[in-house]
Amino acid sequence: MTFEYLDPVTRRRVERELDELRLEFAGVFSAETIERYIAESIDHLSGARIQNFVPLFIHRFARQRLRALGQTQGTIVKDRPVVLFLCIHNSGRSAAARVLLDHYAQGRVEVLSAGSEPGDQINPAVAQLLAERGLDASKEFPKPLTDEVTRAADVIVTMGCGDACPVYPGKRYLDWELTDPAGRPVDEVRPIIDDIDRRVQALLAELTLPSENVSRGTR
Repeated sequence: MTFEYLDPVTRRRVERELDELRLEFAGVFSAETIERYIAESIDHLSGARIQNFVPLFIHRFARQRLRALGQTQGTIVKDRPVVLFLCIHNSGRSAAARVLLDHYAQGRVEVLSAGSEPGDQINPAVAQLLAERGLDASKEFPKPLTDEVTRAADVIVTMGCGDACPVYPGKRYLDWELTDPAGRPVDEVRPIIDDIDRRVQALLAELTLPSENVSRGTR
């Protein structure tokens, strides 16, 4: 696959990212599968306003999906809980929750996020408020929900996506009722992020307790 439809600079960078994924997933997935996931990632992210980071985001999105696929197939060992945050646009609530939990977990939890109708950029007010906490949201990007990511998750936290959020048997679901920050000024978004911060820390405390506590709350 040559990705001839990309401009020359982006194509070279994407091909380097493809080589990295081939090396990482050697013996797990065929080269054809990895190339397909890269191509699908390019298609999924083609409308996002992330041009400066396109190859990086393509790599991250494809890698996330390949890891999830390997975990569901049993070819990649899952050595920590996987939490998936879902909202409509994956540009505000779920993106903030992903950044915050990833920060607090320090590698103890694998944290994913997605949207039922992903937007084209991270909410600027959300990014500003995360920056106030010393957290960089510049490398976050709205991602569509995919089947393999949903199947790999142990805990799925929904935030206002309603019936658009799929329900898979055997998963633990939490529904966080949070105001959508879209279109709101920073002062109105601040308490939303504060609320997410508290909820994320409580969830982490629960997930890092002995495993018997995670069996409740499944729907």
